Amino acid sequence: MANTFPNSVPTLHQEDSTCFALLKEEIVSVMTNSYPGINPDIREWKGQEITDFQEDLFIKVNGRLSEKWFYTHIKSEAKSLPRIDVLNMLSKYAGYNNWDDFRFRNSATLPTAKVKSKEVSVFVKVPLILLATVILLFIVYMLMNTQNYRFSFIDADTGEPILDGHIQVDMLMGNESPLSYTCDPNGKLSLRTDQSKIRLVVRSPYYMTDTVDRILKKFNREEQVKLHADANALMIRFFSQNDIKGWQERRNKLDKLFSDDAIIYQVPDDKVLVAMELFNKKEFIDKLSMPAAIPGQIEILGSKYKDGRIAILRFRIKKLSK
Repeated sequence: MANTFPNSVPTLHQEDSTCFALLKEEIVSVMTNSYPGINPDIREWKGQEITDFQEDLFIKVNGRLSEKWFYTHIKSEAKSLPRIDVLNMLSKYAGYNNWDDFRFRNSATLPTAKVKSKEVSVFVKVPLILLATVILLFIVYMLMNTQNYRFSFIDADTGEPILDGHIQVDMLMGNESPLSYTCDPNGKLSLRTDQSKIRLVVRSPYYMTDTVDRILKKFNREEQVKLHADANALMIRFFSQNDIKGWQERRNKLDKLFSDDAIIYQVPDDKVLVAMELFNKKEFIDKLSMPAAIPGQIEILGSKYKDGRIAILRFRIKKLSK
């Protein structure tokens, strides 16, 4: 027949208190084998967890403890140890012969271990708390300082907005690789940054490449950037779209725009051709001097200059809608 143990009372010395605390930890360890998900803090057990412990205790050592006893000696700081027969039973549950065996095998090292544990706890917890505080403050700072900014581009001469989705923007990042952006079809650029000052390199097919420095204002996140027109690129587009009288005059003007060793690339347009074509200066001027030979509208994609003349040109032909 199972034994049921009521509350009880020997004197509680510091060593006994420490050993009993360790015994409770080992009880948790034994319970974890049968109930892996049980709370690792025995003082937090309640309801079903206490019931599971009572059943496991009965199965392993044929002993019983009342729920009242559990609340008196486990969940609260009792002023006395349980009775010796209860301590013997719990020690046996933890894998020892009895309470004396448990004390003999643990009490010699336990106080030292506890002191070290507390010392380590202080030296570990304080730096961790400080580190967590610094990280939290840094995150808050970044969130408060990271803003969305919107850039629009206008013609420096006319003041008109540049509605061009081919504007390319690189944001320079010091020693890091630049961040690249493409404007939307209305020539608008949105970027998110925590920097107070930025440097942008702006490229557009019909405007000169420019490097722009901006000091960002958190309460005015709309910025306008002026771009200077690339007169040569605009002239090429004009020649390709208009039937200018005097083909020799047209050729003379084009000849002045390009370097003698210029390289001109025609980028594929699925609607017109399927492969890239390469032209020298003369071939391109011949092509542009005869608009009838161009089955569409020339669109400048990019250009590079050498000594004030076009050295490299990229273009494609967009088929005109009927």
